[in-house]
Amino acid sequence: MPSAVVTSKGQITIPKEVRDSLGLVPGSRLAFRLRDDGVVEVQPETLDVLSLCGIIKPKIRGITIEQMNTAIRKAGARR
Repeated sequence: MPSAVVTSKGQITIPKEVRDSLGLVPGSRLAFRLRDDGVVEVQPETLDVLSLCGIIKPKIRGITIEQMNTAIRKAGARR
């Protein structure tokens, strides 16, 4: 069973076997869950950026070229 030592700053080095098993790379984030029975579960919090695509909807919808041309004409007429 892999093990690690906690430094005076509360840091540990995750054993290579565990990093490989979890697919961790430098910059990976981990989530810790404390269970009622005293067991600590560790899970990677890595997300693929592409999985976030479409989550945030823009407030303003796109406009057509015709609408842009109309707005330009109106702005030009005001001058």
